[in-house]
Amino acid sequence: MSVLHEVSTPQSITSLVSAITNMPILILNVHSLCNCRCVMCDIWKRDTREQIQVENLERHRLSLQNLGVRQVVLTGGEPLLHNDLAALCTFFRDQGIRLTLLTTGLLLFKRANEVANLFDDIIISLDGPRQVHDNIRKVGGAFDLIDKGIAAVRQYNPYLPITCRTTVQKANHNHLRETVNAAKAMGLNSISFLAADLTSEAFNRPLVWPIERQSQIGLSADEITVLEVEIEHLILEYRVDFDQRFIVESAAKLRKISRRFREHLGQLSPKAPVCNAPWVSAVLEIDGAVRPCFFHNSIGNMTHSALEDVVNGKVAKEFRASLNVETNPICQRCVCSLNYSTVSDNPTN
Repeated sequence: MSVLHEVSTPQSITSLVSAITNMPILILNVHSLCNCRCVMCDIWKRDTREQIQVENLERHRLSLQNLGVRQVVLTGGEPLLHNDLAALCTFFRDQGIRLTLLTTGLLLFKRANEVANLFDDIIISLDGPRQVHDNIRKVGGAFDLIDKGIAAVRQYNPYLPITCRTTVQKANHNHLRETVNAAKAMGLNSISFLAADLTSEAFNRPLVWPIERQSQIGLSADEITVLEVEIEHLILEYRVDFDQRFIVESAAKLRKISRRFREHLGQLSPKAPVCNAPWVSAVLEIDGAVRPCFFHNSIGNMTHSALEDVVNGKVAKEFRASLNVETNPICQRCVCSLNYSTVSDNPTN
């Protein structure tokens, strides 16, 4: 399975302050542009076309080995816009590293053969049934392109795990069951849900969204009630899908999505998820910046330093030593946490 589904085992106290010697997950933003215009994301507004160059990664080969990187997640932007994807993937595959593609799915059909042979699993962003998905993505025919792309990839690699994740927000909060049905009809292996991020500076936001913009994506009190009813219907009517983990989240975790929206309205106190992302993973930006996760600030840059020197540098160590996930305001608002067991044979998220 992919790292973008659920696992757990907390880090020891010693590991919180010492150097990282086992960092199994690396998330790589490989391209600056995106081929969707999603209402809940500003990445598509970038006006520069940049991508990670394979030759710039070569000098970090030893760091990948020393840090024990086992899985690389390619994201962006849209990774399939990269014009030398095969070389990029080959660099990691030659080191025995598992590759996950996080994609809009719009280019799967065009690059089906390549994708089927380069990746170990695929995660597609699916925001609802056909019309809902296309409206959120602001791309006509996006849903059908995904469906066509999945079928094409299956022709080349029938057993490749292809899953989806859905960002719950105002435009789709009452369509969860329809989204599950759509995922089944597409032949996907599973579906995962998370709440929309409303308050961070991630996803190409130079500043936190103003309240007016947040309200366009977030839910009103009445809409949260509708979401809670939808979640309970989903739990009741799709028990087999929970049992078989076609729906990745447990019922309890799914209910936390509505809690996130109530926290945003100030109806509940924010509660951080259990997370050890800064101790088991890193996010690499196109400009070389290294982040401990999507939402916290950069801890250094690998343009002129080895990756292992950045994640174990003074800034990084001080950040990890001082970070209290339970009380940190950024962590308390997090919608995409990672609780990873370093002893797990199959890293999942």
